[in-house]
Amino acid sequence: MRFQDASPDARAVVYAGIQADPLVARAAALLADATQTQRILARAVMNGMSTGPTVWQAMFPTLFGPDAPSDGDERGRSEALLAASIQVAERGEQIRSQVRGALVEALTELLIRRRAGSRGGPSAVRRERRILFDGVRAEIHPYDVTLEAPGAAEAIDCKWGARGINADVLHQLDDARTHAADEDEVLTASIVVFDAERSCRVRLERQTAPHDETRLITLETLDRLAGR
Repeated sequence: MRFQDASPDARAVVYAGIQADPLVARAAALLADATQTQRILARAVMNGMSTGPTVWQAMFPTLFGPDAPSDGDERGRSEALLAASIQVAERGEQIRSQVRGALVEALTELLIRRRAGSRGGPSAVRRERRILFDGVRAEIHPYDVTLEAPGAAEAIDCKWGARGINADVLHQLDDARTHAADEDEVLTASIVVFDAERSCRVRLERQTAPHDETRLITLETLDRLAGR
């Protein structure tokens, strides 16, 4: 089993520009330290239904109301996250979708780096990588995030919503895990979805592709990526 950079095709070049958007890095950093309620706020706002801050402040009184935490850092994070989420929501529909996808990838990378010290260090965490096996045809699409540590490698696909869970993704993850096992290598296959676990479980139940050995990380369990 070995890892390789993805081919720099047209899709990769265009998407690299989205990934490099400063808004993606800023929002990901805020979400990495956010509470579950703050992450729910971000998801709701980034869906683009409303870009009026007062609407969301009223809908999340535990973050912005009189009973919200008085701690300056906590309140400040809520306000900064709301502002960043509104910026995402204000993008055009197509760009907003791409930014949200890049955001989940950036957040996943940040959280995994926090626990990568004992597994090869943060430099072992990579983006847009393919996994190659001897005698097996390589997948065209790379994995969004990989942890390339001996004995503890991980292949991760990231999605904004439960609707992104499909047979192609599940087959690719399970095939990688199976091929690794054939080579006596350990590879954890995961799918990270910035959506409610219940929605993801319902979606998974409708899939016939193998997924019993694929780890599901959802909005409620994101901190597991950081080892918390």
